[in-house]
Amino acid sequence: MSKHIVHIHSINEYHKINNLASPQHPLVSVINFEDIKHKTGTSIHVTHGFYCIALKRLYEGKMKYGQQEYDFDEGVLAFVAPNQVMAIEVENNELNHSGWLLLFHPDFLWNTALAKKIKNYDFFDYQLNEALHLSEKEEKMLIRIMEDIFQEYNSNIDNFSQDVIISHLELLLTYSKRFYQRQFITRKKANHTILDQFECTLNDLLRDEMLKRNGLPTVEKIANRLNVSPNYLTRLLKTITGKSTQSFIHEKIIKLAKEKLSTTGLSVNEIAYELGFEHPQSFGKLFKQKTAMTPLEFRKSFN
Repeated sequence: MSKHIVHIHSINEYHKINNLASPQHPLVSVINFEDIKHKTGTSIHVTHGFYCIALKRLYEGKMKYGQQEYDFDEGVLAFVAPNQVMAIEVENNELNHSGWLLLFHPDFLWNTALAKKIKNYDFFDYQLNEALHLSEKEEKMLIRIMEDIFQEYNSNIDNFSQDVIISHLELLLTYSKRFYQRQFITRKKANHTILDQFECTLNDLLRDEMLKRNGLPTVEKIANRLNVSPNYLTRLLKTITGKSTQSFIHEKIIKLAKEKLSTTGLSVNEIAYELGFEHPQSFGKLFKQKTAMTPLEFRKSFN
């Protein structure tokens, strides 16, 4: 199987690589997936200089996001931020898929409200195996929006074109946020499995020897161990428990700190270092933020 690494900087370049007609607009494009063909034996690793939103179904082949493989056997919505690594592998047959691909360059959002709000849609940083699984009703709603964008995209460009397309794009992103919330709620078994694994992983990383060796656990470190993206983990925990990943970490740290302050004669600095803090001041600041007391005040009140 041949392997190609492709760095696609512009939407126009994407069209050329996939033998598509030139885009109607240099900063945005709407493509029917049936027009994109990858032959047997293709192995392409790709990075894009723009955002991608893929509404797909009937996918034959394998797609990877980083090292994670995902199989698009049903209607799903996937989001890819600029400069994220993707890989397409087709082994035994031509890659056949249907649906819509929306591409837009960050410059297309310049001087619009969405330019700042786009950072709030954290699903652009999810992995492909965290794609949004759509019900038939949800899929139809999003297809209609994609078709509206496609129609506007193929109309004559004027002073209103950008505003119209961005308004449809915002609607698409808002519905996607709602549907992801639904997915976190309805996929209880899978989500609670991740929650159980999260608690076990966090407890492991908070063992004394692990803290001394590796320092404080981070959201990224825990997510990597669980094989999920940091944003996806935080959103899942927030939906199920009302707490963010960072909040869970801090609560555990404060609980351990209270135990050491109340049951040992270690100094505050010694406790800070045992808990993985590089600077005791950081420990003191976090402790007071979470308990409204300094570590010494807590020790005195406990005694």
